[in-house]
Amino acid sequence: MVLTLPIDITTVKGFMDPQEGAALLQAALDISHLGPVMEIGSYCGKSTVYLGAACKARGALLFALDHHRGSEENQPGWEHHDPDTWDTRAGAMDTMPFFRDTLRRAQLEDTVVAIVTKSRLAARHWNMPLSMLFIDGGHALDMALADYRGFSPHVMQGGILAIHDIFPDPEDGGQAPYEIYKLALASGMFEELAMVKSLGLLRRILV
Repeated sequence: MVLTLPIDITTVKGFMDPQEGAALLQAALDISHLGPVMEIGSYCGKSTVYLGAACKARGALLFALDHHRGSEENQPGWEHHDPDTWDTRAGAMDTMPFFRDTLRRAQLEDTVVAIVTKSRLAARHWNMPLSMLFIDGGHALDMALADYRGFSPHVMQGGILAIHDIFPDPEDGGQAPYEIYKLALASGMFEELAMVKSLGLLRRILV
């Protein structure tokens, strides 16, 4: 199936490389007929458009989990801070208005279920099998570990685990995503499918 994105992706704030986005879209197209998809870390919805478009085509749901207060690198004084996302009343970032606008423009409001909280809280009572899990949340090690440990066990057999911003060389980027990628491979639960730039795709092993 050849799928065209529902909006001009360059109009959505975010950091998802087009090749990585295309790989996400294809993976979700391939697997989401088996069950819902979850992304951890939505920001303003760029990855959500890729995953959501695939889920919509398959009649599946995408759960988009993000507290919408920004990751460490998005905060004031850091390289990836966008002043437009700063909420002066809250004294904090708030990407939720941008995210909602993205869903509206992409006609994904009936496909994407937003979960606005920290992944640790959501994981406490999560018990739904996932056909695909995309981890792109906070890049501090404790946060990445919480995302991985809280939700990777819910990836169904044959399902896909995708991890963004994997940089084996510390000179290229933070190491937390690479560490959870190595954990997934060492767990015996996942096997490597592909690496598209910094996006790692793994499959839950059938037993």
